[in-house]
Amino acid sequence: MRRIVLSEFMSLDGVIEDPGGAEGYEHGGWSFKFQDPEGMAYKLDEVMEHDAMLLGRVTYEGFAAAWPGITDEVGFAERMNSMPKHVVSSTLTELGWNNSTLLRGSVAEAVAELKEQPGGDILVAGSATLAQALMAHDLIDEYRLMVFPIVLGSGKRLFPKQAVPPLVLKLEQCRQLGSGTLILTYAPAREA
Repeated sequence: MRRIVLSEFMSLDGVIEDPGGAEGYEHGGWSFKFQDPEGMAYKLDEVMEHDAMLLGRVTYEGFAAAWPGITDEVGFAERMNSMPKHVVSSTLTELGWNNSTLLRGSVAEAVAELKEQPGGDILVAGSATLAQALMAHDLIDEYRLMVFPIVLGSGKRLFPKQAVPPLVLKLEQCRQLGSGTLILTYAPAREA
């Protein structure tokens, strides 16, 4: 069975909104204050080790506007552009970025079916609304949080104040980067 791996850039106070600065959030681009070669290598390895991406509409639109026009020497852009992308949206009707498929209907059912298909793990990047829906249905198998040493005070948070049942996570790995950013890897502590 394929696993769903959620990867998020997060501030110390839990904000995940607009780390790249493309969405118009008042503090957008906050992650760029902590450029770290070790963190960039981690993100490259992460995208290379997954077979597909699962994205919400806002993240998909941001990625689709940026990645097709980007090239780099290490192959990150090529991988982003070539890997299969599954997009959850109730408003989009067409997807222009290559290798993109629209998932319709129940998010829980569509993602559960996707997990049953042959292939490797699926990476969820950003996509706050989708991430919360996946949490609510216990569909996330691994949480990868890059926690940046910044407090933003406002913005979308990964963990909502309500509508998600209590979530117990087990720390699998903790790594500190030179920038002060922490990479925390958690697995759901599911009952056997």
